[in-house]
Amino acid sequence: MTTERLIRICAGAFILASLALGVFVNLNFLWITAFVGANLFQSGFTGFCPLELILKRCGVCSPREVSA
Repeated sequence: MTTERLIRICAGAFILASLALGVFVNLNFLWITAFVGANLFQSGFTGFCPLELILKRCGVCSPREVSA
């Protein structure tokens, strides 16, 4: 599995989990959703994603490494 795919999976999981926590536990958990959304937004413009750096350090292949 590539870093790009894992980033999408993690972002979706965090958003769904924080929405559920916001509805059933406390509305302040919705700030996690806002943070993930803002991170995805800035990553689209800058190409910088902190999770990508973490995944690369853990040895996950990038899409370019898989196709080579």
